Amino acid sequence: MELWVFVGALAAVYLLPGPDMVLILQTGATRGGAQAFATVAGLATARGLHVVMAAFGLATMFKTAPWTFDAVRFIGAGYLTWLGIQILRSGSSLATNDTRPHPGPKTSRRSAWQRGLLTNLLNPKSLLFCSVLLPHFVVPQQGAILLQFVILGTLVVGTGVLFDTLYALSASRLGKWLTESPVVQRLQRWLFGLLLIGFGGRLAILHGP
Repeated sequence: MELWVFVGALAAVYLLPGPDMVLILQTGATRGGAQAFATVAGLATARGLHVVMAAFGLATMFKTAPWTFDAVRFIGAGYLTWLGIQILRSGSSLATNDTRPHPGPKTSRRSAWQRGLLTNLLNPKSLLFCSVLLPHFVVPQQGAILLQFVILGTLVVGTGVLFDTLYALSASRLGKWLTESPVVQRLQRWLFGLLLIGFGGRLAILHGP
C-alpha cells in the first residue's frame, strides 16, 4: 500500500468545499466550538460507517438496484435543503444583544452530532468515494485484506478529523469576528444557507453510478 499517495488523495478531497465543510464553518461561527466539534464527531462517525459499508461491498447495491441510489440522494438532498432553510430562518435568534456563540447544553451538542452524521451519511457520493478509492490501495499480496481495509479506513476517518478540526477552529475565530457586525452575521447566514441549499440541489440532480 502506498499510504502517502492515499493520504494525499484524501487531503485533496477534504480541501474541496462541500456540505461537510460548510456545516462545520456555520456551526462553529454561530453556535460555538463545542457544537462545531460535535459536528466533527458526527462526520467522523458517518465516514466510519461508509468505510464499513464499502468493505462489505454495499455500494454495488447502487448499481444492481439504482432506485436505492436515487432514494438516498433525494433524502440527502432534502436534508441539506432543510438545513439551509433552517439557517436562513435563524435570523431572529441572532438579532439579540448577546450574539456571542454559546456551547449550549448536551442536547444541543447531540443535535450538532446528528447533523454531522446525517449530512455525510445521506450523501451517496461519500460511499461511492470509499468504494472506488479503497480497493485501489488494497494489495492481496501484501497481507490480510481485512487489515488493509482497517488501516485505510482509519486514515479516511483520521484525515477527515484532522481537516475538520482545522475548519472548526477557524470557525470559532470567525464567530468572534461576526459578533462585531450584525450586517456580517446576516451575510454569513445567507451565504451558508444558500450554499447548503445549492449542495442539496446539486445532489438531487446527481446521476447514479
